[in-house]
Amino acid sequence: MDIADYFVPVETQKFIIPEKSHPLLLGNIINSYLPNKPFPSLEDTDIAIIGVKEDRNAQDNQGCAFAPDYVRKYLYNLFQGPFKLRLNDLGNIKQGETTEDTYFAVKTVVAELLEKKIIPIIIGGSQDITYANYRAYESLGQIINIVSVDASFDLGLNEDKISNHNFLNKILTHQPNFLFNYTNIGYQTYFVDQDAIELMNKLYFDVYRLGLLRKNLEEVEPIVRNADLLSFDMSSIRQSDSPGNANASPNGFYGEEACQITRYAGLSDKLSSIGFYELNPAFDNGEQTAHLVAQMIWYFLEGFYNRKNDFPDRKRKDSGAYVKYVVSMEEFKNEIIFYKSKVSDRWWMEVPCQGLQSKYERQFLVPCSYKEYQDACNEELPEKWWQVYQKFM
Repeated sequence: MDIADYFVPVETQKFIIPEKSHPLLLGNIINSYLPNKPFPSLEDTDIAIIGVKEDRNAQDNQGCAFAPDYVRKYLYNLFQGPFKLRLNDLGNIKQGETTEDTYFAVKTVVAELLEKKIIPIIIGGSQDITYANYRAYESLGQIINIVSVDASFDLGLNEDKISNHNFLNKILTHQPNFLFNYTNIGYQTYFVDQDAIELMNKLYFDVYRLGLLRKNLEEVEPIVRNADLLSFDMSSIRQSDSPGNANASPNGFYGEEACQITRYAGLSDKLSSIGFYELNPAFDNGEQTAHLVAQMIWYFLEGFYNRKNDFPDRKRKDSGAYVKYVVSMEEFKNEIIFYKSKVSDRWWMEVPCQGLQSKYERQFLVPCSYKEYQDACNEELPEKWWQVYQKFM
């Protein structure tokens, strides 16, 4: 089945006024699937937008299915940055007869795009669509890391039916499982039960409180750099900056911090899909949140077109493009090896995984910061290193 069969065109006449349109606006540069026009060719394409109008499993945020076109209204009216954009807007995926049908369509489309080395930008819809995005990697047999920007973990209870509040539980229990690591960015403790935090620790997953990250947002960069898939819940942004959600909260990231996070995601050589969820136009005063998502996508594009292609895989790490540091710790039998890119000054640390390097080739080189190298030099074992090491045991 051709993936074009899963889509309906974008009706740009709803949000582009031809006589006011500048030739350098994204709306005139994006190759969009339009009514009475053929489906865009995927040749010479770096990134593809997918709208998913699905909210039947949004337990308390019904109406978020209408978000994709609201975001397009603002995205199409932003100017192209200092990069040559090769972006297709494939339109909106047809809502299936059941949510499982929609998930299957998302999984199939994303898998084909990933095979073609095209990064999908998913505009939801409810965040349970992340489950369908994850399943696309399963169909490719790829072990991945997920990073979720969210005020909670979305573990939910052990209900049979998937929802926007328990999709992570479905990912964790799905077999066969292709999730290596899950990271939460920006959880707010009063929204998370302590048993869930303990479970995250037992699984050696990474969870970061909002207050901790806001003290030094630069520490988010290596966290995001380790992701294959990033899922952004718009309710993780404070209500004054992002009112368009039935569960908007007074606290959360600022809008400019959200844009910085998505720019970090764009810069990551490893990240291959990203999704924006839970924007509900019914609550969006002045369409402020839709405008913010459009700007977040713009920053993701800017980051993508500034990628350095310097992930130190097995072939590259001894190429001379990196400075190698070996740290010995008195109370620890293993040496910790760090690599610093001469191109970007970014850091990675190597975690030994004897006999498993071919299976976990994308996992044993862990992005880190200069601070973690300093901690190792001061006899402090980096927590990220230990968590990954435990998973290989």
